[in-house]
Amino acid sequence: MQYVSTRGTAMGPYQDVIVEGLAADGGLAVPESLPQIGDRLEELRALTYPELAATVIGLFATDVPPTELARIAHESYNTEKFRSADIVPLKQINGGMTLVGLSEGPTLAFKDLAMQFLGGALDYVLTQRGEVLNIVGATSGDTGSAAEYAIRGRDTLSAIILSPQGRMSDFQRAQMYSLLDDNIHNVAVEGNFDDCQHLVKLVSQDLDFKRKHHIGAVNSINFGRISAQITYYVWAWLRATDAVSATDRAGFEVSFAVPSGNFGNILSGHYARSMGVPIRRLVLATNENNVLHEFFSTGIYRPRSAEQTPATSSPSMDVSKASNLERFVYEVVGRDPERTAALWRELDETGTFDLSSELARFSEEYGIVSGTSTHAHRIHTMRATFEDAGVVIDPHTADGVYVAAFFVEPAVPMLVLETALPEKFAATVTEALGEAPVVSAEHQALLALPQRTTDIANDEAALRAFIEANAKH
Repeated sequence: MQYVSTRGTAMGPYQDVIVEGLAADGGLAVPESLPQIGDRLEELRALTYPELAATVIGLFATDVPPTELARIAHESYNTEKFRSADIVPLKQINGGMTLVGLSEGPTLAFKDLAMQFLGGALDYVLTQRGEVLNIVGATSGDTGSAAEYAIRGRDTLSAIILSPQGRMSDFQRAQMYSLLDDNIHNVAVEGNFDDCQHLVKLVSQDLDFKRKHHIGAVNSINFGRISAQITYYVWAWLRATDAVSATDRAGFEVSFAVPSGNFGNILSGHYARSMGVPIRRLVLATNENNVLHEFFSTGIYRPRSAEQTPATSSPSMDVSKASNLERFVYEVVGRDPERTAALWRELDETGTFDLSSELARFSEEYGIVSGTSTHAHRIHTMRATFEDAGVVIDPHTADGVYVAAFFVEPAVPMLVLETALPEKFAATVTEALGEAPVVSAEHQALLALPQRTTDIANDEAALRAFIEANAKH
């Protein structure tokens, strides 16, 4: 399988794409065509999660030997790293919904499912090539820790992760800033997540600087993460239909509700649906930073400034410039790289673009609907979920549950993708339930560990200087 940029440049096979990250023309890597899996679903039902991951990702990573994919998958998804033997367990909650447990990994967030695999895959490629890679990424809370836990201690990789000063929970900061490994570098930027993401994009687009310092990316612009995330949509459909009779399984539809910030998670669901997984609806849930909801309800994409992006109680979704939206728009405009590039030039020049003429297709052809919630909705939903089902959910998952309720249909299971475990957001859980979530002794000790970070201004020159001083060569 070969890849191209959403703006037209050929990018080569999977191994090249995961090392390169952002395309040289500023676009994002997409496969030349999506593999189809709909007629193979039944033969996948008996596979374990690592076996399924190796199979699904193998459709995209055709240049990686199957034996290596199987090895990386089993090293990524096992009970030493994940708390559930299923890796991704499903659990019934209130309102006829099912929670898809994506937060059983080492950093208690769904990002582990992509990052553990990507860390292993990059290590394999770099070892084969005798190269190193410095991962420069931005995080709103969970991507950074998941990346660092997947990279720490690897000789081929180092991480330079930008996070917004004062915008993460205490637990999120402790997970990242307490890592003192020589190949882990935390940089706290004076600004919000979008500012961090913009700085990363600026240095990544300078090809000479990028090559000189061996810079790559593992945030959701890296297609390796997208390919790994497709696996849990397939897994969740298989598990949700285990009890359905064999004669009724073919084409049996489910819907997914997805708390969304940077659009990578729900994009993976869009790809799974396009590959033939019977998904009726993809329900996009946003918080008060509802740029994506505005786009999917009006067709107008209008990112907001840092000043217009408030800090909320679901901070990992405090995003107003969704990087992965470009991959979806590329599909909407008929995989036309020239029109895609023109839209992003228009966005740079005017701050907006208009696809309202395509609006009906968002729900009719692609099955995507959307909604938004507030802090009050999150608190109410967390409380109701606990009272009705005895399940404590985090505030991001609460955004998903709240919005999903508007789109539940008879005989169509609604699967809500869990974002993180509640102990990562103790203050909000305490407000909702009147008591703090149970925190293990291990995680209580984490909060007390010494932390190391470097503060910088929202300034490209400052980031370049840090990379020059700390990059692995």
